[in-house]
Amino acid sequence: MQSLTGFTTIYASLGGLQPGTMLTQLFFFLVLIALLRKFAWGPLMETMQKREDYVSGEIDAAEKSRAEAEKAQAEAKEQLKQTKQEAQQIIDDAKSAGAKQEREIVEAARREADRIKESAQEEIANEKEKALQALQDKVATLSVQIAGKVIEKELSTQDQEKLIDEYIKELGEER
Repeated sequence: MQSLTGFTTIYASLGGLQPGTMLTQLFFFLVLIALLRKFAWGPLMETMQKREDYVSGEIDAAEKSRAEAEKAQAEAKEQLKQTKQEAQQIIDDAKSAGAKQEREIVEAARREADRIKESAQEEIANEKEKALQALQDKVATLSVQIAGKVIEKELSTQDQEKLIDEYIKELGEER
């Protein structure tokens, strides 16, 4: 009985349990939850989902932009590296072309100098040959003249010395 007395005390302290009121309150509570779900919770969750999708999209776009920027930076570095290599190749080619041209110019100058030297040597040899020929012709002429004079007169030793002196004197005058 004690338990029944305890129950009545709880019942009395709560103001009494009225099942009809409880069912009505339960019904309206469920209607309120249904209305909140439809008109408040659904749009709120939809808005939250849209916001989450937007933020996720922005993060994805930022990641994509960052990846593209890194890719562009890598491409720019590669292009700069390639440009430097091409510039170095152009410099190396220009140096080798300059060295080649220098060798060609030096070789052409050397060949021209050799040709001029050869030409000068040939000209000197020709002039020497002409001078020798002229000298031989002159000696032959003088020999004939001396022989003619010797034949004209028989010469004594003094006459021969005199004739030789005259001959040498003539040679000196002709030069």
